[in-house]
Amino acid sequence: MPLPAQVDPIANAIAPVLGDALAETIAAAIVFLGVIVLVVLANRALISPIVGRVLDERGLEPHARRPLAKIASIIVLFAGVAVAFGLAGYGSFLRSLATIAAAATLAIGFALQEVIRNFVAGIFIYTDRPFRIGDWIEWDNGTHSGVVEDISFRVTRVRTFDNELLTVPNYELTKGVVKNPVAKDTLRLKFLFGIDYEDDIDRATTIIVEEAEKRDDVLADPAPSVRLTELSDSYVGLQSRIWIENPSRADFVKTRGEYVTAVKQRFDEEDITIPFPQRTVSGRDAWEEPAAFGDV
Repeated sequence: MPLPAQVDPIANAIAPVLGDALAETIAAAIVFLGVIVLVVLANRALISPIVGRVLDERGLEPHARRPLAKIASIIVLFAGVAVAFGLAGYGSFLRSLATIAAAATLAIGFALQEVIRNFVAGIFIYTDRPFRIGDWIEWDNGTHSGVVEDISFRVTRVRTFDNELLTVPNYELTKGVVKNPVAKDTLRLKFLFGIDYEDDIDRATTIIVEEAEKRDDVLADPAPSVRLTELSDSYVGLQSRIWIENPSRADFVKTRGEYVTAVKQRFDEEDITIPFPQRTVSGRDAWEEPAAFGDV
């Protein structure tokens, strides 16, 4: 078989010393290793910096840039190995290796479907950025919630508000709706106050708005508002809507708790009642006198 153009000059130079067969083998190995070295150097000097700039332009955080940069380097290395095989004249070996690799990939793919699915989901999380480390998120229809502590290509680690660590497969966070209340600069809080049907709705509304306006952590724009949203069996529902800035879970809980407490105290001071549910028991024998104690 004729030698590749890259191997032939090297083989001819060392053939008088080592013999033709050995010279061809060594020359092919030199070309193969030389190409690998060139690819590695080119990756460090040129390709990696370009990939880094592209990832920076995407605004990815360091924890996302590092694994993506490693994947890019691995792809470049594999491409370099393929080119090196061709230039060194290892074509037949490369074809055999490709066949074996294809069969192995198929088998591994079936065995690692869950891992691959979570890996792909992790890539989507890195690129789409539905949440970041430090964000408070909720998923699975609000069943689970917590603060994101770490994002890897397979799992995301979330610390619950009970200080429990949840290791969540990435696919679970991409197949459904994930709520990120702190993704934006402001967050609207809502709370339903129930007052008695005999109470003054306008006065109760004024109190709710006044207590919101007293707080420094409640934004004046958008202004606090109140809407009558329910006419329940036992109360009239007034829904308060307020906005806070730079939200976090701690701010959300603290602000709502203190605000609701202040409104409740004002209601008590001005004799506005927050009623509790009432039930009337009735039936065919409801009017009968109960039997006296001891009667049988």
